[in-house]
Amino acid sequence: MSDAPGFRFEELHAAAIVRSNADRAAVTGHATIPRVNAMELRAWCLAQVGVLEDFPFGPEHSVFKVAGKMFALSALDRTPLEVSVKCEPEVAVQLRASYAAIRPGYHLNKRHWNTITLDGSLTDQLVRDLIEDSYDLVVSALPKRTREQLGWQPAGEPGAPG
Repeated sequence: MSDAPGFRFEELHAAAIVRSNADRAAVTGHATIPRVNAMELRAWCLAQVGVLEDFPFGPEHSVFKVAGKMFALSALDRTPLEVSVKCEPEVAVQLRASYAAIRPGYHLNKRHWNTITLDGSLTDQLVRDLIEDSYDLVVSALPKRTREQLGWQPAGEPGAPG
């Protein structure tokens, strides 16, 4: 695994299992985890510092960018709802092997992008973590001055979140 910012696969997977088990334990029967909806997905993406929504592929595809670089892509009106996010290559492969709802990026570089189907099989927190990880991965590659303007610091550094 690289030392790039963001979550490691093991942390994402363990957190998802704990949350999924807790969610399921609180509900009787075979209820699924509530699905992320398009408004929540859009809000999560736009909540990141310096993010703009753009439509370079037409009005049906929301592209979320920081400093002009894409970190998430979704056709918010489509059913089932999906979002594509950038990911470290090793983590991307592990996530695909662990979750049926995560597959190689649709029409994107399959080494660096995953497309996630938001069908209720993944926890909201895991989806948020993957979006934030994508954002961090993109921001980490920006020039130092841009990172400073965004107030971003790599995880593990003094003053860094998480």
